[in-house]
Amino acid sequence: MLAGAGYRIAFTYRPGGTPPDETRNAIAEHDPEVLAVPNELRDFPAALQLAHDVEAARGPIEVVVHGVGPIVVRPFAKCTPEDYRAMVDGNLTSAVALAAAVLPGMRTRGFGRLVFFGMNGSHVTQPARNMALYGAAKAAVVAFARTLALEEARHGITANVVEPGDIRDKTRDRAAALRESAPNPRGRPGSWEDIADAVRFLASDASDFINGAVLAVTGGLSEPYERTAKPS
Repeated sequence: MLAGAGYRIAFTYRPGGTPPDETRNAIAEHDPEVLAVPNELRDFPAALQLAHDVEAARGPIEVVVHGVGPIVVRPFAKCTPEDYRAMVDGNLTSAVALAAAVLPGMRTRGFGRLVFFGMNGSHVTQPARNMALYGAAKAAVVAFARTLALEEARHGITANVVEPGDIRDKTRDRAAALRESAPNPRGRPGSWEDIADAVRFLASDASDFINGAVLAVTGGLSEPYERTAKPS
């Protein structure tokens, strides 16, 4: 969707994980020079390398959409130190490191858009069973983003957060979602287009006066997940 709106796209993928080919081919229909970068954003040096690679190939980074981060869904009593590191490093450290890598250039140019992802309710630290570590990491991401909004606004940089609802099918578009039902106030499931439209707006010039906001794209869902969900 961003490529179709005219943005120059670079995206990351995990080495050894899902190959980037399908995503790259879809984006290339709108942006033939799309760049796929193998980078897990594990630490600050990785984020600096990512920024260098992207800017060398595609020019200045003006918009960052931070969609990085795994999820662990299990009771805290069954979580391990490795789960903790995965949640904190995968979700929070990657966000902090990436912001540190791109903000100097954004400040120099006097423009930037940072879009992060929370989980539904993370802006109020709403608890969710089986998500102690993930919820804590996402709440920290929201706090970090909203603080950046205060500190970087004078440089023409905004920082906002999208909190998606319980969107299980990541390939369902809005047309398909409108034909189905789901146990949320809107009554239909969410789609990737609902999320992408929110991101595109927050990345645009039209959102210049929206800063430090947390946008819930949930269909009005007030719980972390829809009531028929059975997390384990």
